[in-house]
Amino acid sequence: MGPRALCRSYPISRTETSRRGAMVARAAQQGRGWLQLPLLVLAASASASPRYTPDWKSLDSRPLPAWFDEAKFGVFVHWGVYSVPSWGSEWFWWNWQGLHDVLYETFMLRNYPPGFSYPDFGPQFGASFFDPEQWANLFEASGARYVVLTSKHHEGYTLWPSPTSWNWNSMDVGPRRDLVGDLEPFLRKKNIRYGLYHSLLEWFHPFYLLDKENNFTTQNFVKAKVLPEMVDLVTRYKPDLIWSDGEWEAPDTYWNSTEFLAWLYNDSPVKNQIVVNDRWGKDILCKHGGYLTCHDKYKPATLPKRKWEMCTTLDRKSWGYRRDMNSKDVMTDLEIILELIEVVSFGGNYLLNVGPTKDGIIAPIFEERLLSVGKWLKTNGEGIYASKPWRVQMENTTTVRYTTKDSAVYAFYNDWPQNGVLPLPSPIPTNMTKVSMLGVPGFLKWSQDSVHQGLLVYLPQLSPAVIKMEVWTLKLEEVM
Repeated sequence: MGPRALCRSYPISRTETSRRGAMVARAAQQGRGWLQLPLLVLAASASASPRYTPDWKSLDSRPLPAWFDEAKFGVFVHWGVYSVPSWGSEWFWWNWQGLHDVLYETFMLRNYPPGFSYPDFGPQFGASFFDPEQWANLFEASGARYVVLTSKHHEGYTLWPSPTSWNWNSMDVGPRRDLVGDLEPFLRKKNIRYGLYHSLLEWFHPFYLLDKENNFTTQNFVKAKVLPEMVDLVTRYKPDLIWSDGEWEAPDTYWNSTEFLAWLYNDSPVKNQIVVNDRWGKDILCKHGGYLTCHDKYKPATLPKRKWEMCTTLDRKSWGYRRDMNSKDVMTDLEIILELIEVVSFGGNYLLNVGPTKDGIIAPIFEERLLSVGKWLKTNGEGIYASKPWRVQMENTTTVRYTTKDSAVYAFYNDWPQNGVLPLPSPIPTNMTKVSMLGVPGFLKWSQDSVHQGLLVYLPQLSPAVIKMEVWTLKLEEVM
């Protein structure tokens, strides 16, 4: 996640490049079977005449599994070696040694000894206080129906013992444990869907740099690293969602994206429930894939024709944890809830990111925000989960937004009128219309607006419990 700068030069020394090249060669020698697995699997899929063929017309025709649209709200988790310096952003390595940003270079000179390299941060990524059950409890309390964990970011470090990431994974370096696997059973136990973020590119991997020098006419990196790694993730953890990223420098043909997705949809162990996004090649974003993300923090101005998701982050300045973050950098409860409603009213999902510390602690301010969202959803989630966009998404003259589910229409508002009467111009009442407020017992009085033919809803008297909600939801039954 974050800014998508292009690599312009080798950002590490020749010695470091040679060392990592030798490391990759050893990994290839030790895991030769993994290098061949995807090609064998894909060939087998082709010979079996799969339902979906490796082209975008066929792949885009696959119906999106229903669970994703019904979930509406998820939690994103950006966690990796960048959580050790925890300064600037999760793009620390690239900003320091790729762009040679003077701020990052100065930070390193002031805080670390000469010759300190980015891989030296690896052993400090200890995850010593990581409690996967505690995380799962928090995510459940937040109201999230799915969680997406960064199994590997652009730095290449994997949070599971990837056979093709020798000595640069959480089992070999740092925690000495399978972080992806540790979280899985606790999420499954709570019926929270498990998604895995996976970066296609790795900034400084020698094979990737070689392919880039060749203008992506070779696929050393894809065959030796990317495809074996993704197949391993799928077969080992059986995720419900693959959140692909890092696609922007090379076309989908370089990544063999359509071949992988055809296997995923036809023959993988998750073929029926798996969901994927749209980040599979530099010209694919916002065009092809399971659902659209288009760009980070994407919000359309009108109702899209396809399912989409907005990913955003509690810390406005970073996706990874920052030690220098202050409270003003963090989204407020009200901002989160209003944005969630806005996204859902336009048919989207809302994926809200937290960045844990290197020790595996989710900062108290992040925890508080997630719990606040969960508390609101506990009362108002009826109008969010499994809802659909209504014929009108919002009122042009007010802050009211709408969703619908079954035969009911839900109206969300955060501006309590001084006279206690809320005008809703768009819903047309019938003789059977009933109006209620979620979290408040009984029905509310209403009348028909003689000007707009809509509803005038007489709100209940304010009470401490009602005031605390900040955003309220009206349930409208039997309206047109």
